[in-house]
Amino acid sequence: MDDAAEFLSRYPPFLTATPGELTELAGSAQRVEYPTGAKILDVDMRDVDSVWVVRSGRVVVLQPDESSPTAIPIDVIETGGVFGFSAMLSGATIGFVARTSEPSVIFQLPGALMRPLFAKPAGLAFLADAVASATAQLGGPTDKTTKRTVGELIAGPAVVVDTDTSVRDAVREMTERGASCVVVPLRDGSLGIFTDSDLRIRVVAAGIGVDTPISAVMSAPAETVTPDRLAATVLVDMLERGLRHMPVVSARGEVLGVIEDAELHAASTRRSFVLRRSVALAENSGDLIEAARRIPRLAVDLFRGGTEALAVSAILSVVIDSVVRRALELEWSAHPEVPRSEVAWLTLGSVARREAMPSSDVDSALTWSDRLPDPADGDRTRDTALMDLAARVHRTLDSCGLPADSNGAVASSPRFARSAEQWRSAARHWLSTPFGDRSNPASDSGLIMSSLLVDGRVVWGNRELHTVPQVYRSMALDHPDALRLQLRAALAARARLRSMRDVLARRGGTFDLKSHAITPIVNLARWGGLSVGVASASTPARLAAASGNGLVTDRDVEILTEVFDLLQRLRLGHQIKQVEAGVPPGDVVVMAELSALERSLLGDGVREIAAVQRRVGFLASNVGVRL
Repeated sequence: MDDAAEFLSRYPPFLTATPGELTELAGSAQRVEYPTGAKILDVDMRDVDSVWVVRSGRVVVLQPDESSPTAIPIDVIETGGVFGFSAMLSGATIGFVARTSEPSVIFQLPGALMRPLFAKPAGLAFLADAVASATAQLGGPTDKTTKRTVGELIAGPAVVVDTDTSVRDAVREMTERGASCVVVPLRDGSLGIFTDSDLRIRVVAAGIGVDTPISAVMSAPAETVTPDRLAATVLVDMLERGLRHMPVVSARGEVLGVIEDAELHAASTRRSFVLRRSVALAENSGDLIEAARRIPRLAVDLFRGGTEALAVSAILSVVIDSVVRRALELEWSAHPEVPRSEVAWLTLGSVARREAMPSSDVDSALTWSDRLPDPADGDRTRDTALMDLAARVHRTLDSCGLPADSNGAVASSPRFARSAEQWRSAARHWLSTPFGDRSNPASDSGLIMSSLLVDGRVVWGNRELHTVPQVYRSMALDHPDALRLQLRAALAARARLRSMRDVLARRGGTFDLKSHAITPIVNLARWGGLSVGVASASTPARLAAASGNGLVTDRDVEILTEVFDLLQRLRLGHQIKQVEAGVPPGDVVVMAELSALERSLLGDGVREIAAVQRRVGFLASNVGVRL
């Protein structure tokens, strides 16, 4: 009882309770141990006259119709957290499901003792904080912690062991370092991971000896994340995949640390969770269209609520990914013509870089296994069957308010639907003939196609089938001339406040944020990443990787990253105003409508980009790179 009283005294709303009140609460507390996945509260429970406190473990709060073990929670209750008080105070039924996500110990406290506690100033403050938190989850004001990246949240270096390390030695390392997992580098460059959960389930519960090599009980390959990813979106990914740990690796593949889901909750926004749940539960295209139509409103709520522009952009990308996946699932379940493991759907462009805006369209590509046979009906080839699938998916996405790329970069086109080996062969051809076959006007431009496919990210299906980045990772060593042309193309699109075309078209009072400022940074970052073997990544991650490549300095990276942040903020703010006004969002701003400060910052930013471009071009020419 003394232990329970001391424990309660450390958490609100018990902080100001008297010793007598704490003793009485502890004496009346029911202490219950729950296994993983146990329901503590369920929907429609009536006459609730208790409050529950997490003594140890973790409890997730879920929508009443969500039963998946990896469902995205609307709240997570950690040690010391209190839940169930709303129903106790209001007399209403429980409107959610509370379930343990790991073995937990819960105190159940009687309402007769809790109600007087909530009437005190400390109890009222606790209730006010709870209301504010609930409002934030439903789209109310929030803070700006969503801008924090995974790299900022790494607590320390990862514990790394070899594949032949015994379980006993690995656990000893974990204990000595205070870590909950070890990371295991594998020969193919991927990583394995062994966690405290693996120890309980795969070793202790399975009766495996502690002298067993760690490679026999680890999970591999481990899902990894780069340090530039925003905490809010990484948390969503981890919850969706049922992960509690994720190794953080640099763009060049070095292990920087391990992030745990608990470390991300404080830095995350949960505003997209309800929308993503609606998307996941869509039973047909009509349900999906209805859910996806709320995406513009989500962007407005996030931005107006104080979420940083880069975080809004990343969250939009994650939500769009979920809509694309659900559209694919619905079409696939209706026409399961080929195994999912033999196909991959790629998202291209800004969404692939997790830099989506309200104006972003959906660029896509398909890749499939070369051993995939034609459909059994004999009427179509595998190629036409999959392109038909892509066409149906894009029709659904278009109805969802997510139009296909206007330039034809869509998976229903033969140019963007190929087998894994065909993509690999095409990538090699682009490297050797970056301008395409001049005798064949219909041939692909290697510079254009590579810029699309290198950005590509698998959002559904087998990731190993995306073969283009594999070819381009050795570009600097094997195809230096092609890399030089990438740089030349990046420097050719000069950042400028207005072009001659603007003057001739009498658009001198406007500015295209994307074409004249953001695209030059994106192109320079793509070249910078390829120069050090980094293919698919976000613009900030590519810039960071390129630092010190001989042409881009640390100062250049700092400038371009800051300007990119500024431009995305201006761009999002402009598009949010357009969404609110019912106008299709776009990238052209009227300079007179910007504040004096915004015009000054924009002008300074464009000049900084142009200065970096000139400096990189000058350095390149001095070291013998012909531009």
